[in-house]
Amino acid sequence: MTDELREQYDVVVVGGGAAGLNGALMLARARRAVAVIDAGEPRNAPAEGVHGLLGREGMPPAELLAIGRGEVRQYGGHVVDGAVSGAKAADGGFAVALADGREVKARKLLVTTGLVDRLPEIPGLAEHWGRGLIHCPYCHGWEVRDRAIGVIATGPMSMHGALLFRQWTADLVVFTNERLALPAEEREKLIARGTRIVDGAIERIEAEDGRITGVRLAGGEFVERSVLATSSRLEARAGFLKDLGLKTVEHPSGAGEHVPADPVGRTDVPGVWVAGNVTDLMGQVGASAAAGAMAGAQINMELVNEDTAAAVAAYRAR
Repeated sequence: MTDELREQYDVVVVGGGAAGLNGALMLARARRAVAVIDAGEPRNAPAEGVHGLLGREGMPPAELLAIGRGEVRQYGGHVVDGAVSGAKAADGGFAVALADGREVKARKLLVTTGLVDRLPEIPGLAEHWGRGLIHCPYCHGWEVRDRAIGVIATGPMSMHGALLFRQWTADLVVFTNERLALPAEEREKLIARGTRIVDGAIERIEAEDGRITGVRLAGGEFVERSVLATSSRLEARAGFLKDLGLKTVEHPSGAGEHVPADPVGRTDVPGVWVAGNVTDLMGQVGASAAAGAMAGAQINMELVNEDTAAAVAAYRAR
């Protein structure tokens, strides 16, 4: 079901993942006119299930979003399929342009467009993303426990990942791939826990019948693995905000680029809020949903204050 997009809303939510839908739910329950515009490109689409989310453990991502859409609609909120191509200030609020030519106005914007994972450019790697190629032990570790796991290093943070994945398997290999210079002390930590370290550049990832079989090194050596883990560079989907003066900046962790905001999602542009992975690069589904709820409540309070100020001004003008 796709709802018809009206011309004007109190709040337009750009992005229909956990953060956007939970923000919209809070706003709809607050009797605000709210529309969620969703391009249908969830980051976790390749995953079989959502993990670490109390009460929804293992639920397929698409099912979780379908439930969320229904809950938003239950309170009068609209959920609209479409890609947002731009946004600009207009009439004391914002005008949001969609790629198909539609335009909608809103008093406030909540941006929850998430991020894009930029994977290492290794032949044969990307097609296994979300299945045989994983990134988060808390999201996928239980499902790949006790299997032959290989951690492909992308930088200094890969040491952190290697230490974590050892919790789920004793059969662990770290491929430095000429991206990770391990000091003697760091090597000792891995070796002491039975982790093999393989140096040298990776030529390609090999697979059979759609399943990873191992890693082929540039020198010809083949290392059997059934699961690979790596860190991606995380880039917020926020290019459409440029006309509002909002740009992505490097995240303090060095993991990628995000849209900075205060603890409740308020950006440097008045009236524009963010929640979820577009600002919190490492946030899981539960944290993103909670951030969306917080931002929704804060936006409603800001609208209440504006409505009250307008009412007081009108009252005094009698």
